[in-house]
Amino acid sequence: MAAVLAVAVPASAVPASAVPASAVPASAVPADKPQVLGRWTQASAASHNAWLAARGSQSHWVTYGFDWSTDYCTTSPDNPLGFPFRASCARHDFGYRNYKAAGSFSANKSRLDDAFYADLKRVCARYAGARRTSCAGTAWTYYQAVKTLGIGAKGAPGKAPKEVPKSTPRTL
Repeated sequence: MAAVLAVAVPASAVPASAVPASAVPASAVPADKPQVLGRWTQASAASHNAWLAARGSQSHWVTYGFDWSTDYCTTSPDNPLGFPFRASCARHDFGYRNYKAAGSFSANKSRLDDAFYADLKRVCARYAGARRTSCAGTAWTYYQAVKTLGIGAKGAPGKAPKEVPKSTPRTL
């Protein structure tokens, strides 16, 4: 079983599409891929930090064939009102894309959306007073948007698509 490496590499130093999932033969994918994916998509801060460390060292996870691509917060601002939601959106994309590829998106969508909201609330916890209240309200809005409008496997909430071109942006 692979261990999560705590390597301090800035995410900007690693291309978002460093290794396409299609470059890894299915027979070479480690059997614990579902467990690793599950550990990186929970609502806890530890799960978020483990995913962030793995994202910074994607080359260590090539054999897993994870899809690290992201459009961040899609058509919504990545940093609304100055609140840094970009990493939270990237992890949410990671969960959506990889559970869709695994064919188990519908069973995990609610948990992925809840983990997204937990990530946003951790961002907001850095602030105090009216700024925290504003951040929390913005986080709630982002959460409600993905909960209600997040694209399922068929291009509509809760449904799975037959085929969604990678160039087609998902609805936040």
